[in-house]
Amino acid sequence: MKKIFALIMALIPVLAIAQDDNGMTRLVADSTNTAAVPTLAQADSAYIQGDYLTAISMYEWIADNQGVNATLYMNLGNCWLKRDEVAKAILYYERAYLMDPSDPDIRFNLELARTKTVDKVNTVNQLFIVVWFKKLLAVLDVNGWAVLTVIMFAVTILLAGVLLFSKKTGLRKLSFSFSVFFLLLSILSFIFATTQMRNIRERDTAIIMSPSVTVKSTPTSAGTDLFIIHEGHKVRILDSSMKEWVEIRLEDGNTGWVPVNVMEII
Repeated sequence: MKKIFALIMALIPVLAIAQDDNGMTRLVADSTNTAAVPTLAQADSAYIQGDYLTAISMYEWIADNQGVNATLYMNLGNCWLKRDEVAKAILYYERAYLMDPSDPDIRFNLELARTKTVDKVNTVNQLFIVVWFKKLLAVLDVNGWAVLTVIMFAVTILLAGVLLFSKKTGLRKLSFSFSVFFLLLSILSFIFATTQMRNIRERDTAIIMSPSVTVKSTPTSAGTDLFIIHEGHKVRILDSSMKEWVEIRLEDGNTGWVPVNVMEII
C-alpha cells in the first residue's frame, strides 16, 4: 500500500507540470492596450494571406504573453519554412514535437524541413528496446500519459477492492491477475509521462542556426578543426559550463566544441 500511495503522490506534480508546459495556465492579459493585442485568429489570417512576417510577430507575441502549445510552435515553424528559413522552421517544429510527439502533422513537417538541410545524418544503431521505447513514448503527449496513468491506477484500486472483499475464490484470483496487469500498465504510463516531462524541462538539445560551423577539438578557436556542420543540424549539449563554448554530440556519435552563439536551445 505504501508503494501505491507513493505512486499517487508522485503523479500529482506530473499532471500539474504537464498542464503548465502546454501553456494552459499562463494566461496574461494586457488591460492597458487591449486594442493592440493580436489574436490567434488574426495570426492565422495573416498566414493564410501570405503575410508570414506579420503572422510570426503575432504568434511570438501570443507565445510570450499567453503561453505556448504544440500547435502554436508548429504554426511558427510553418511560417519560417514558407520564408525558406529552414533552421528556424526546424527549431520550432522540434519544440512542437517535444510538447506533442504524437501529432502526425508535426512529425511530417519536421521531416519535410529536414530534407532541406545540407547535412544528412547517419544515426548510430540503437538497441531494439531503445527504439521500441522511443516509438511507444511518442504515442501520447505528457498529458495523455499522465491521464492514462490515473485511469490505469484507478482500475488497479478497483480490482484490489474486489480482491479484498470478494469471497469467491475464482473472482479473487481473476482480480489479482488483472490488478497486477493494470498496475504494471500504470507504472509504465507513469514512466512515459515523467520521461516526457523531463525532456521538456531539461532542454539539452539545440539547433545550429549559423550557415556553417567548424566543430573544434577544444573550446577555443585555436583548437583542431574536426568537421563542419550546417544550419538546421540538431545537436545534443554535453557540456555548457564554459562561458562562450559548448560541447556537443551529433546523432552519429561525433563530438566536439562550438561557440554558444551559433545555436539555439530547443
